[in-house]
Amino acid sequence: MKLKEVIKKITPIAITGNEEIEITGVNMDSRLIKEGHMFVAVKGTQADGHNYISKAIELGATAIVCQQLPQETADGVTYVLVADSEDAVGKIATQFYGDPTSKLDLVGVTGTNGKTTIATLLYNMFRKMGYKVGLISTVCNYIDDEAVPTDHTTPDPITLNALLGRMADEGCKYAFMEVSSHSVAQKRIGGLKFRGGIFTNLTRDHLDYHKTVENYRDAKKGFFDGLDKDAFAVTNLDDKNGMIMVQNTKAKVTTYSLRAMADFKCKILEQSFEGMYLDINNREVAVSFIGKFNASNLLAVYGAAVMLGKEPEEVLVILSTLHSVNGRFDAVRSKEGVTAIVDYAHTPDALVNVLTAIHGVLEGKGEVITVVGAGGNRDKGKRPIMAQESVKQSDKVIITSDNPRFEEPQDIINDMLAGLTADDMKKVLSIVDRKEAIRTACMIAKPGDVILVAGKGHENYQDVKGVKHHFDDKEIIKEIFNN
Repeated sequence: MKLKEVIKKITPIAITGNEEIEITGVNMDSRLIKEGHMFVAVKGTQADGHNYISKAIELGATAIVCQQLPQETADGVTYVLVADSEDAVGKIATQFYGDPTSKLDLVGVTGTNGKTTIATLLYNMFRKMGYKVGLISTVCNYIDDEAVPTDHTTPDPITLNALLGRMADEGCKYAFMEVSSHSVAQKRIGGLKFRGGIFTNLTRDHLDYHKTVENYRDAKKGFFDGLDKDAFAVTNLDDKNGMIMVQNTKAKVTTYSLRAMADFKCKILEQSFEGMYLDINNREVAVSFIGKFNASNLLAVYGAAVMLGKEPEEVLVILSTLHSVNGRFDAVRSKEGVTAIVDYAHTPDALVNVLTAIHGVLEGKGEVITVVGAGGNRDKGKRPIMAQESVKQSDKVIITSDNPRFEEPQDIINDMLAGLTADDMKKVLSIVDRKEAIRTACMIAKPGDVILVAGKGHENYQDVKGVKHHFDDKEIIKEIFNN
């Protein structure tokens, strides 16, 4: 594609060099540059791409997009000066990869909890309807049935457009994607056209990056502010931020709720560890999910499918055949009748949701033992709250390591314990070794009890000092139960 075509969607301040050159690839990472590529220098949170311009040219870059020109410019290289390269990169990538979202219906899911579940269930539902579908999520990306590994909840704009471009080329009609607050703040979704957006809920998370809950909320809201008038927004009325999210959107707004009058409403009629019986918009349906938060997730899925023009009856029939996402309220039963639940809950609110769901089924007929930690190099403020919420709703709590990253596991545990009173401590153990903590929980559990192992869910590794060691909560529980 000619350079002048690649930059069609942006407004450069100045162009130095030849606009007619052929561009063979676009990159933000100088290490990936090949002959004939365009390098976009972005001032990131970790590094400034402007420091790598000469490296990119050395590797064969023939065009540079930047916010400030280098002191010396190279012969045969075209420089495109822009006001904001972070803003430009998404639009450039969209253009280079053939504007993929003009060829498929893309729906974004944002919120603190429930994003992965909702996006994955929509992907599974629309595949069961016979469509080719794409998925971009924390767990894995999919181009119909082909798995494409993932590093971020929302990839960088170039990876994202390349992925969406492949989905469009391979005949996907729909794509469902998790939209993280980081991706909105860092303009990773710039240039994409969304057919619809879903808001789940908003609780404390990622304050290590956003600094305040207001900044975090506004990043999420930015996604809805950017929707077109021909898009739809499905928002959760049960969250106090539900209507704030959509107050400035041009999209058609619909609401869902378990408590209030809404376009899509739901009531839990019965529940057990096998599933729930729900009333959705005055139709009854049996589902293999547990807990209020899952009823809310399923309602969001139902609402989005209906907004995409699907018949309510067909949506409910498929809803009844869907299963929970890996690492989300994932139950394992022992021969002795102990139930262990693995869940990704890594925020105070998610922990409360899962524990409330467990109590809703147990109805006081067994004890709850919670194994929980907190991630290193992340928001420290939520650590004591995680411990407090665990103690509030559990009979016994074992505080352990999560992904310590570059912190000392014991320091993270101490931050969590700091939130507890002397009375709380009577039902708390701390065991640094996560495997040992899970084993201890299994040993003290009696038939009829429930063990919640929270925080890592689908992850099959533990991140220690920058190295990912194989570690799978579910695998370990099965091994202990079988022995």
